[in-house]
Amino acid sequence: MGCIHGKCCCKHPKSSDGDNRENLGKKHISAVCSSCVAHVPSENLKLECSVLTQRGFYPESPEKENQDCYCVNTQLLDNPNVHFFGVFDGHGQFGTECSVFVKDRLVEIMSNDPTLLDDPVKAYNSAFLTTNEELHNSSIDDSMSGTTAITALLVGNMLYVANVGDSRAVLAVKEGNRVVARNLSSDQTPFRNDECNRVKLCGARVLSVDQVEGLKDPEIQSWGDEEKDGSDPPRLWFQNGMYPGTAFTRSIGDSIAEKIGVVATPEVSTVQLNANHPFFVVASDGVFEFLSSQTVVDMVSKYPDPKDACSAIAAKSYKRWLQHETRTDDITIIIVYIKDLFHSGVRTTDCCEGNGEGEMVSEVFYTPPGSEASPPVRSGISELQSYHPTVSLYQSSQTVIP
Repeated sequence: MGCIHGKCCCKHPKSSDGDNRENLGKKHISAVCSSCVAHVPSENLKLECSVLTQRGFYPESPEKENQDCYCVNTQLLDNPNVHFFGVFDGHGQFGTECSVFVKDRLVEIMSNDPTLLDDPVKAYNSAFLTTNEELHNSSIDDSMSGTTAITALLVGNMLYVANVGDSRAVLAVKEGNRVVARNLSSDQTPFRNDECNRVKLCGARVLSVDQVEGLKDPEIQSWGDEEKDGSDPPRLWFQNGMYPGTAFTRSIGDSIAEKIGVVATPEVSTVQLNANHPFFVVASDGVFEFLSSQTVVDMVSKYPDPKDACSAIAAKSYKRWLQHETRTDDITIIIVYIKDLFHSGVRTTDCCEGNGEGEMVSEVFYTPPGSEASPPVRSGISELQSYHPTVSLYQSSQTVIP
């Protein structure tokens, strides 16, 4: 959702001319899509990974750049069984600089941590907090800018997901003849009671834009359901100020918002992968703003190639944005298919049924003091086509205009 001074500055006007907005938006699509293959020798697994990042459609800021970035780093520590995937969603005036800084430093710090394989959760926490401190001390002005971060570290068959912000990681799980979405992260927003109470204890006012502007009663501290009532979400404000207006409760950067409880401490979940886990998805909130986790998993299950799945989800997300609002967010998605080296097919089924809700995987779940997991589920152009170069991934520079 971003910051009041960033890419999602307030509630967005809705109108009935969805078709006109969609046609206009088609002219502004640019996408980057890349792919790579990695192996996990210790588990005889093959990973097929594709990434797509697409600039949002901003009619009032046509030159605005894509503030999302991503990192896919295979063989971390020169270990063929360790792989890292991350999506970083920048916000604010210097959001791009913040997301790129965090993308580079976070994985570098983790790579140099000798305790990474012994205690990934501890290493994750240390890396996030160190990166946050380094960003504060860098030449980048992060007073009103920062980035969310959703990352996945695969060590053998163990998947560790660390999250700050409102991007999301989702695991596909085969249950009988269904493929069910299970959230590996919980969106950190004031819609969560635990996060809302935590930032209030740090001195934040939690109000929607309408409440701040006097259009609604500020004493009503209930904002409904994030999926249904996300157009004017609760935000964080100083007691006597009209800033910073963040719609998230955790991020890296945002040094001013840090004073009212916006922290860089990640929530880390752990799951042991098995044959019932055909793939996982790591994506920015540009994907999940109008698509539920289950919808995303259903769509991915239809495609044997993760590149095609990335394109289809980006297209549908883009289209949903323009059906609801006058602009779109930046969209970034990483899809990792998990294949057995001894079998040719991806470990999935042809069935795309689901229960419509993402469930939280919590085999091991670390939550910092004062928090508890209670994940919400939020709710393109179908002919979107992209060129998909096969490369070893970092941030690709290939740009495509369909």
